[in-house]
Amino acid sequence: MAPNAAAPDLDAPVTGVTREVIFTARHFERVRRLIHQHAGISLADSKQDMVYSRLIRRLRACELDSFDRYLEGLEDPAHPEHGPFVNALTTNLTAFFREAHHFQRLRQHLLRPGAPARQLIWCAAASTGEEPYSLAITACEAFNSLNPPVRIIATDIDTDALSTASAGRYPLSRLAPLSVEQRQRFALKGRGRHEGMAQIRPELQRLIRFEQWNLLRPQPPPFRGADAVFCRNVMIYFDKPTQLQVLETLHAVMRPDGLMFAGHSESFFHAQHLFRNLGQTVYAPVTGSGR
Repeated sequence: MAPNAAAPDLDAPVTGVTREVIFTARHFERVRRLIHQHAGISLADSKQDMVYSRLIRRLRACELDSFDRYLEGLEDPAHPEHGPFVNALTTNLTAFFREAHHFQRLRQHLLRPGAPARQLIWCAAASTGEEPYSLAITACEAFNSLNPPVRIIATDIDTDALSTASAGRYPLSRLAPLSVEQRQRFALKGRGRHEGMAQIRPELQRLIRFEQWNLLRPQPPPFRGADAVFCRNVMIYFDKPTQLQVLETLHAVMRPDGLMFAGHSESFFHAQHLFRNLGQTVYAPVTGSGR
């Protein structure tokens, strides 16, 4: 800063736009600290308007008229608003069979020689369910059975998204990536008041256990021996130290011959002691790295 330059006013409104409730740079910094603390998300400066537009709905729901009062409540670790706060700032962009080559690779992996009699897949960012149901469809097709020797644990930090996922009910338009045969085999078309909707078949739903889980928990999840882990398009929201923490968790629960699937824009050069890149954002755990 130049010697005569004025320090930024953290209590000035973030932009010149007139807002329903005053939202300052200081408020944004508190939000940024809290969401990183609770969910590991690193918010860029460009997200200020997004944060305001999402959290102003929470202020209305809580019947509060200032961000000061709202954020003061969140300083209490036991405050019931923590869940809705995280849900509001979590981005749930997903689709059936997104990055289709990953599911082709998974199918080959499930049928590999020497695979255990019953395999485990961890979907670590289940969002609204399209990804875990795509995993279930892949398993059913690989073994040509609605009861394949596969179980799927699908977790997410966002409880609202998990409610949608566990219900397994979607507009027909969401099923567009599925083939006609897949839609007929794995979904039930809604009728009457459910016209325009589709219900995932109960056989698929029974393959999946949906649970709330924060990837930043210091202890790993209560299962081991994952044959495949899908953690896609999550790391882009974390800084490098947080990425490393999460990757250590993923590594800890995987079989030595397991595979980890990441998002197309994610790379982990800083974690080569944990995972080696097999190409197309598919990774294998490095053995002997503190396991």
